[in-house]
Amino acid sequence: MKILVYVFGLIIAFLIGILIFVPGPKNKNNNENPVPGVVTFTDCLNAGGSLQKSYPPSCLLGGKTFHISNFEDCISAGYRVLVLESYPRRCQLNNGKVFVEDLGNLLEKQTIIQLFEPTPNQIVNSPLIIKGQARGTWFFEASFPVKLLDGNGKELAIKPAHAKGEWMTENFVPFEAILEFQKPATEKGTLVLEKDNPSGLVKHADELKIPVKFFTTQ
Repeated sequence: MKILVYVFGLIIAFLIGILIFVPGPKNKNNNENPVPGVVTFTDCLNAGGSLQKSYPPSCLLGGKTFHISNFEDCISAGYRVLVLESYPRRCQLNNGKVFVEDLGNLLEKQTIIQLFEPTPNQIVNSPLIIKGQARGTWFFEASFPVKLLDGNGKELAIKPAHAKGEWMTENFVPFEAILEFQKPATEKGTLVLEKDNPSGLVKHADELKIPVKFFTTQ
């Protein structure tokens, strides 16, 4: 009889241990990302998240809250551009916080290379026509490399941009390139215009980078 009581006691203790130490299933209110690829407030809204009427607003998806963290989020939440003539554009929350549109390094490189098409954050698809002008020192043998990357840094296309005039000059020279690419896995990417650097030396390297968005169909 004592043996049976002892065995029964062990079984009860084992069951209690399981209940205490083994974690139960994760509930929908955990803080893990509920949808792959959803990392920003705008992603949350696009994925069907619920707009929370807080100040400033937030987005709730699967128990995780996404807050406004950039210019695009600010616009998605319904806030307007402060001054339409400003460049880059600025969006202000009702608490006074201001977000500036990401233009890459377009402005800091404008004395060396200027991009006319596409513009920063433009929605692009294939074939992508690229036009602009650059100082002759940006070229080598009348060309320089142009790359298109997806949001993960994966190379989608690379082609040379060709000078549309005499390139052996320090003046601005028009250029053009056409990139063809397959539909990317991400909604955003980066266009990179590299200074041709036949020397391979880091001190002679340079590049213009702008963010772009890819045309997607639901």
